[in-house]
Amino acid sequence: MPNWLLTRTKPSYGAQALPGTPVALIVQKYGGTSVGDVERIKNVARRCLETQRRGNDVVVVVSAMSGETNRLLKLVAQISNHPNEREQDVVVATGEQVSIGLVALAIQAQKGKAESFLGSQCRIVTDSTFSKARIKSIDAERIFAALKKKHLAVIAGFQGVDEEGNVTTLGRGGSDTTAVAIAAAIKADACEIYTDVDGVYTTDPNVCPAARKLDKISYEEMLELASLGAKVLQIRSVEFAMKYRVPLWVKSSFTDDPGTLVCQEDSSMEDLVVSGIAFDKNEAKIAIRAVPDVPGVAARIFGALDEKAVVVDLIVQNVSKDGKTDVTFTVGKADIAKAREIVKKVAKAIGAKGVELDDQIAKVSIVGVGMRNHSGVAAKMFQVLAKEGINVQMISTSEIKVSCVIHSKYAELAVRALHSAFGLDQAVAG
Repeated sequence: MPNWLLTRTKPSYGAQALPGTPVALIVQKYGGTSVGDVERIKNVARRCLETQRRGNDVVVVVSAMSGETNRLLKLVAQISNHPNEREQDVVVATGEQVSIGLVALAIQAQKGKAESFLGSQCRIVTDSTFSKARIKSIDAERIFAALKKKHLAVIAGFQGVDEEGNVTTLGRGGSDTTAVAIAAAIKADACEIYTDVDGVYTTDPNVCPAARKLDKISYEEMLELASLGAKVLQIRSVEFAMKYRVPLWVKSSFTDDPGTLVCQEDSSMEDLVVSGIAFDKNEAKIAIRAVPDVPGVAARIFGALDEKAVVVDLIVQNVSKDGKTDVTFTVGKADIAKAREIVKKVAKAIGAKGVELDDQIAKVSIVGVGMRNHSGVAAKMFQVLAKEGINVQMISTSEIKVSCVIHSKYAELAVRALHSAFGLDQAVAG
């Protein structure tokens, strides 16, 4: 995580608020569904102007219109089965360019003042890992200049430029990361993520109707949930928020609900043993059979995957027998083909027996800071799954989470059973 965010000093440029009204610097991010058509774009413009008229300075980060990134990727796929990632980024980054122009125009049409900026124009500098770039620095000068003129700064999410000026993109959900990184860079008082849900829920309401919205959740819990499959926030955005203590709100752009605050942990959060349940069906399991149990073998396997930017999640190594062991791990389904080819080559080179792939798995996880002070949480999870006849294939734990890999067909059943067993169906008193 870059340290440049800590070095910036917010200049005195604030809007003239009503007497006694504090001026806040607010970053608002609107996702693809929020800007999905012209009427929704007009609604976003109205919301931004309402925030400004309450005496706040507003920076707006916008995603591509709903479905636009997929449309652009399909065009790329029609041209090439193995596209150059630099050129692909040039294509997909145009979605956000359209959005910021339309949002700025909508603000102006409603008698407001706005300036739009591409990632290159406000110097969101990244590394050169095309399609999965990481932010290295942000030059906030042009953002502050716009705010000083009482303009809304409308910034393209998801994109940046590397040191050589090449267009880069940050990966799926990258607009969340853009918004929080900008909020940290300009020392904003809050970052509001607007989406099609009105906050963070105990689990996916589409899977478990008894799920309820949380008023607040700790950075650590949100980070775990995001990493474990919860789609409401992108994991890198939560990392930025936690490191730089950016107050992060998750809200709906279609209601006035106050949403969920993602913030530092407080003592009341520990009262609830489990705060949320996440599940992820977008993983596959790879097993390497009869691996020679000698020093350096694991480094060769996972080093080869790392060289090709394949992210590995859970890893299990069996007890050695006759000098051989099995190594099993999970990767995202998007990396299955790449991972399989890499692992087959390494397995052959080290003399392993073979490679097996299972893409019919799901990872179900329980998360809560209260786990630190309560025993028996994992045992209860296993008992609940056993009662439902669900076999556990792999297990991973941390201080505040327990994850189990199970057959994908049992994912929704597991979520509902665990949600009920840990008391999340009922509202917490107080």
